[in-house]
Amino acid sequence: MRSLSQINRQTLRQQVRGATLIEILVALLILSFGILGMAALQARAIKGNHSAMQRTQAVVMSYYILDAMRVDRKEIKLNPARYNTAKVCAAAGFNNATLQDYNRKHWIESLKTTIGSPGDASTCGAIACAVNAGVVDCTVKVFWDDSRANGLGDQTVETNSSL
Repeated sequence: MRSLSQINRQTLRQQVRGATLIEILVALLILSFGILGMAALQARAIKGNHSAMQRTQAVVMSYYILDAMRVDRKEIKLNPARYNTAKVCAAAGFNNATLQDYNRKHWIESLKTTIGSPGDASTCGAIACAVNAGVVDCTVKVFWDDSRANGLGDQTVETNSSL
């Protein structure tokens, strides 16, 4: 005949085995939620990184056209409006007849390649130059759509420089 303490030990062992299995399942569930949270955080970080890269490329491309204009400084001082453009989204409007047309065409094509995509209609650029007190002041604007990176949508970078 078994004693009461032996019966309690046997019952306690059976209860502990079941509790251990439940604890493992709960731990796996918590671990799964943690891993899913980290995956979502990583995806969000990648999108933010893409958005920051586009902004950096927009600044680089605005400096690119300003540097091309500095090379043509003599012509800019004679006629600062030569590089002026309204918001241009396609390079097809420029022929390669003059250095200014070649520079603007290459700049728009480079914008499409680095920030947007070649068929993207939202990646555009604009240049406005004017003479102020004998100094040529230029404003370069780069426009693009940041919604692909879950950004704020339409973005603009404006760079001002004196040539």
